[in-house]
Amino acid sequence: MNTLSEFRTSWVSRTQDIPIQLWNECYPAPLEGLFFYAALEECGIQDQFTFAFGIIHKNGKPIGIIPSFSMDMPLALFGPEALVQFVEKVPAFGKLFPFLVTQRTIFVGSPCTDQGTVGLVPEVALSDVAGHIYDELSKRAKKIRAVFLVWKDFIETDRIQIEQTLLRKGMFRCLSYPGTDLELEGEGLASYYSNLKSSHRHNLKKKMRRSKERAQLQVEVIQQPGLAVLNEIFALFWQTYQRGKTKFEELNPKFFQLLSEDNRTWFVLLRSRDTNQLVAFMLCFKIGDCVINKFIGLDYAVSEHLYLYMRLFEAGVEWAYSTGAKMFQSGQTGYRAKLDLGHQLVKLTNYCQHVNPIVNWIYSRVAKDVSWQTLDDDLAVYLKAHPEADVISAIPHGKIRKKSSPAITVGD
Repeated sequence: MNTLSEFRTSWVSRTQDIPIQLWNECYPAPLEGLFFYAALEECGIQDQFTFAFGIIHKNGKPIGIIPSFSMDMPLALFGPEALVQFVEKVPAFGKLFPFLVTQRTIFVGSPCTDQGTVGLVPEVALSDVAGHIYDELSKRAKKIRAVFLVWKDFIETDRIQIEQTLLRKGMFRCLSYPGTDLELEGEGLASYYSNLKSSHRHNLKKKMRRSKERAQLQVEVIQQPGLAVLNEIFALFWQTYQRGKTKFEELNPKFFQLLSEDNRTWFVLLRSRDTNQLVAFMLCFKIGDCVINKFIGLDYAVSEHLYLYMRLFEAGVEWAYSTGAKMFQSGQTGYRAKLDLGHQLVKLTNYCQHVNPIVNWIYSRVAKDVSWQTLDDDLAVYLKAHPEADVISAIPHGKIRKKSSPAITVGD
């Protein structure tokens, strides 16, 4: 059995300060590893986040990477709705108690990775190092004067390994926005349609038929687009970002440029055949047998009329099948369309702790009332109609659920 004294962690601020071999061992396919964290680090969003990486050593040998970031988190992202509304109505409160309105927070995970992952070499289990990571993160929190600690968006297989340790240390669990996964069974788009629930298949085909009657769109799947195309892509991303209800990070064009330079990054583009105007895009990572639908952008002047999201999704799934992918991951939020398109919900859990015991107790009580229904209106509506979907178990990142699994597929 491992003891905490076997482990030691050193902290670095740059991805390049960690050996590439360790990155490769700790973040194998289909995890988003060095290429993704390096793009976040180099794109110039340090005004939003401060990144740090813990290198875990066991008996002097590096065996793991702790991805972390810190930020001054506004009340709107973490506070109870009633308190957020009160502060908006009474600005003087925020001036009198600024430490309640903005809290410096340190996270384990990434600002825009849907599943938090501590990278470890294969022979080390997360349960072996969970207590050590907690202690190291607490020390770092004191150093940077962070008052809130969060382990962000951990899947069920990891939750089982860390929960007992973290709860014993005084952290509390809080349900997070679920992820969305689509298993690509069979071969090709026809297989995807045949696996859909009949009512969903009928509705999707009807919308696709109407869309194709209204506009002819050309599909392009490319890598390493030039600057002019990247500018088109980011303009559509920005439209979509501004319409989003949940905003955690604000990305910039350089981030997209850096990602485009990696051979795991692909762009699915929809253009008008008449005008050659870009009307939709999907930025995907193809890692192992998994396609991660990371970012999308739509031209909202024509989006609803042309059912652009459906057209884009069909193009993305058809391309994913052509690569031999077995899983198509579409991330958090935007659930209504994703559920109708056959995705499964993947349970994700946050673990949190405030350094003030009284505040921590209050937050832990509020967290008990958090559910998928309270997090997202679309989920609330769907789960009211499909209560059985609330019991879905999680899939390990990029692993395919076997047929014998008791998990429920949304849409069944």
